[in-house]
Amino acid sequence: MFPFQPQEESPVSNYYETAVYIVASAKGPRHPRMVCTNFTSGSRCHGCLESLVRVCTCGGEGPKPTPGNPASHHYFKYCKISALALLKMVMHARSGGNLEVMGLMLGKVDGETMIIMDSFALPVEGTETRVNAQAAAYEYMAAYIENAKQVGRLENAIGWYHSHPGYGCWLSGIDVSTQMLNQQFQEPFVAVVIDPTRTISAGKVNLGAFRTYPKGYKPPDEGPSEYQTIPLNKIEDFGVHCKQYYALEVSYFKSSLDRKLLELLWNKYWVNTLSSSSLLTNADYTTGQVFDLSEKLEQSEAQLGRGSFMLGLETHDRKSEDKLAKATRDSCKTTIEAIHGLMSQVIKDKLFNQINIS
Repeated sequence: MFPFQPQEESPVSNYYETAVYIVASAKGPRHPRMVCTNFTSGSRCHGCLESLVRVCTCGGEGPKPTPGNPASHHYFKYCKISALALLKMVMHARSGGNLEVMGLMLGKVDGETMIIMDSFALPVEGTETRVNAQAAAYEYMAAYIENAKQVGRLENAIGWYHSHPGYGCWLSGIDVSTQMLNQQFQEPFVAVVIDPTRTISAGKVNLGAFRTYPKGYKPPDEGPSEYQTIPLNKIEDFGVHCKQYYALEVSYFKSSLDRKLLELLWNKYWVNTLSSSSLLTNADYTTGQVFDLSEKLEQSEAQLGRGSFMLGLETHDRKSEDKLAKATRDSCKTTIEAIHGLMSQVIKDKLFNQINIS
């Protein structure tokens, strides 16, 4: 519906819609010191996070997993994120474009819930081969925490976030290793992943919060998780490590001040939102989705073709059919997002271009 006016009775949708509108209309220069450009080499800037995070972590609260108590490995089940932290993280992720960005989150623990109150970007420089964590990065983090405490924000570092532009919210092998190390020395700690590209394409924030299991721990079978589209070049990395972590249930909250500020932001940005189009903003992403889908269909067709000439390989056939079913779901998702974008354009055309046509 255009224009969207936040309603009091649907607070959760307010965060999603307002965040998407602000992100969709965000323009201006990028911030290279807030972006990691080393993601193509496989190491990204996670290595430096292991040491950087210690600068602003002053000890956590809450239980720590014990080897003799498997239940403690799955102690934290919920993650609550404030509207302030949500907007800052999504806008930072969006400002990075197709490059991954990183930051830290401040918060506290309440029983089985990890509460994220605020977040800030990490000024980390990256290259194609290495990451340069200079003294300025340490000074920035220490100064930020100190200044936050001076204005009454007494929360400590409770986690880190980074973006996966265009390929979903999950933890790669490097992410898992980094989070394991953080949980070993900085507990309690949570990892948040944001996909800014799918946020714009789907019309709602695509975000996940995760915690890892200790090395050697075999989690109980929890059944199939919620399906998400994984690009073909990321499937292997996703499948190898998907049993080494679990997702927390994410919810959002805001104060009366946050509500007032979001209303003011809406009054400023609703025109930008109305004039924007997800089809134009995510043209490259949609093209990549179609190309990735064609590769998946070709692989499924080739496997089904080989299976028809071989007998006694029922397991192989089932795997081929499973890949074909997943490719079908991916095609449905891409189609629905394209139809939603077209529908919004048609509605705006009817409202503003054909209003005087009898």
